[in-house]
Amino acid sequence: MSTPPSEADLERELKELIIESLMLQDMSPDDIDSEAPLLVDGLGLDSIDVLELAMAIHKRYGIKTKADDAQNREIFASVRNLAGYVAEHRGKSSASE
Repeated sequence: MSTPPSEADLERELKELIIESLMLQDMSPDDIDSEAPLLVDGLGLDSIDVLELAMAIHKRYGIKTKADDAQNREIFASVRNLAGYVAEHRGKSSASE
């Protein structure tokens, strides 16, 4: 069983996933502040971007978020929040399905 990545490693992995899945070729992971908002201000993601990102997270980590989940705004508030959510739910989804 492999050791889960550290929080910093997971944040970097998620930044790379954001850039890759949203085709932000002119950005690097270092351009994304882990605590900056992902929605509207900050990175400026819209609901379509969040949907694309949620699908990429599901594909890579096996973690599903529900479109109508009231927690989504909090989950996708920043890379740090997203990393915490992924770390908490990784492994749980496959066990509960």
